[in-house]
Amino acid sequence: MRKAATIRPYALPALLAALALSVTACGGAGDASESSRPAAELTLVPADGAKDVKPDGPLTARVDHGTLTALTVTGPDGKPAEGTLADGVFTPKEALAVDTAYKVRATAAAQDGKETASESTFHTLKPSKEQTETVTVLPAGGTTVGVGKPLSLAFDHKVAAGNRAAIERRLKVTTNNGTEGSRGWLTETLTGKDRLDWRPKEYWKPGTQVTLEAPLSGVATGDGRYLTKSYTTSATIGRSQIAKVDIAAHELTLERDGQVLKSIPITAGDPAKTPTWSGKMPLMAKEGKIKMTAASVGLTGYDQWVDKSMRLTVSGTFAHQAEWAESYIGSANRSHGCIGMKTADAKWFYDQAQIGDVFDVTGGKETVSPGNGFAEWNLSWTDWQEKSALH
Repeated sequence: MRKAATIRPYALPALLAALALSVTACGGAGDASESSRPAAELTLVPADGAKDVKPDGPLTARVDHGTLTALTVTGPDGKPAEGTLADGVFTPKEALAVDTAYKVRATAAAQDGKETASESTFHTLKPSKEQTETVTVLPAGGTTVGVGKPLSLAFDHKVAAGNRAAIERRLKVTTNNGTEGSRGWLTETLTGKDRLDWRPKEYWKPGTQVTLEAPLSGVATGDGRYLTKSYTTSATIGRSQIAKVDIAAHELTLERDGQVLKSIPITAGDPAKTPTWSGKMPLMAKEGKIKMTAASVGLTGYDQWVDKSMRLTVSGTFAHQAEWAESYIGSANRSHGCIGMKTADAKWFYDQAQIGDVFDVTGGKETVSPGNGFAEWNLSWTDWQEKSALH
């Protein structure tokens, strides 16, 4: 089997053409006149006018009575697609865009050196609603976030293991200070969604400008689904804020840019019944006043409105105001797993908090899982890198 080689558009390795001519010479030129030698015949697949062509599929050029010398694929912008050519099969370096017209031009040389050219046009698949994969990208463009906020693409369906590398290759992250980072795949707790996150090796440096580009149109995700859009987002990293929560001491200490800003009393989860997770949990969302029910997290015993709510995990861990618990805040852990604060303290903290600030909790029985929110910070750098399909 001939080894695939990366080619530039409009070119085929000179060695291939030379080999073809050598084989012709060995065949015995004196056996027939040049005029009796048949012209090269080209057959292109997809055929001219083909529709619903898979954007990630190969393109082939079969040659009878000759040798393929060049093959190019161009889209509406007129730019040739890059790819590899081997045994007459052209495989695009990146999936073609969905619902788009493409043109193929191929040339072949007959034994007498005369060239034959062939062209065809085809149209790639326009995915139906059921065939379309959608993505939620975070953080939202133009926002300012905390030092623990990863870049995140959440897919509505499961992404097949064999399709993950192609998605990763389309991801481009740029920063204004050369921040080192890596990609990783996670399955989100409760929702079961697959997520591709990009996080720095260490917490972001305040003031970092970061941009994510993901031209994903045409990339397959598995089970017959395709991505149909290109995604981009950008953000600014704000001040460094780490909320250190000591469950045993019933205390939360907010550090800003490495300096203690304030310590406030808290109550955490009842260690015997509903303990609070340990670990690093970046703030996912500031949800304000929300209705909390025990049933939503598989428990019993409460159904009430809660103010100044800040989500830390997908499974329902919050930091929030807990005016009903003020008698034991600072002295006992009796919550259902959340971090409760007195009314005045909760208002002060809520006003200081920004999405992506890190809650670093110690004293819990178990460490939060990486997919329960943006908790990949609990993995070592080496373990995080191994979450990449390109590792």
